[in-house]
Amino acid sequence: MKYAWYGGVFLAVVPLQATVLDSLSLGGVRPDLCLVVTVLVAFTLGPWEGLLMGLGLGFIQDLFSAGPLGLNFATKAACGLLAGVASRYVASVTLTTAAVAVLSFSLLSGTVFLLAGRAGDSFPDVWYGIWSVMMPQAVLDAVVAVGVFGAVDWWGRFIQRRGRVSFPV
Repeated sequence: MKYAWYGGVFLAVVPLQATVLDSLSLGGVRPDLCLVVTVLVAFTLGPWEGLLMGLGLGFIQDLFSAGPLGLNFATKAACGLLAGVASRYVASVTLTTAAVAVLSFSLLSGTVFLLAGRAGDSFPDVWYGIWSVMMPQAVLDAVVAVGVFGAVDWWGRFIQRRGRVSFPV
């Protein structure tokens, strides 16, 4: 059942990001749903699940993007593994910890992409790119993560409450 769920996530997230989220861009910045899902899965299920989710989503994203081949694969996998390891040092996963984790890993992943694309640029140009592109991207990713995590958390609580329904005798 778990592998069917992973397959569904792999086949749904990348097309959703490429079609629906492309029209929801704010100031030319659109959320990276693959990174958000990878970090949230890693934060809630652990490092190996995050690594597998990052490998799968990064590979599919590399297949459909025009960027450097293997960069999504490597960054999403590394973010999934590191987020899973970081989650072991958190007492409980809340909206705040999920938002901070996604913000941090979005900055890390975006900086890697920025440095790979602008290898010959000077430090002020890279610094400007981090503040003008990566920070809004990371904040938008964190907002999307709060929405996704909140919806999944609400759904889980709703299902638990429905299971505890008692009927009067």
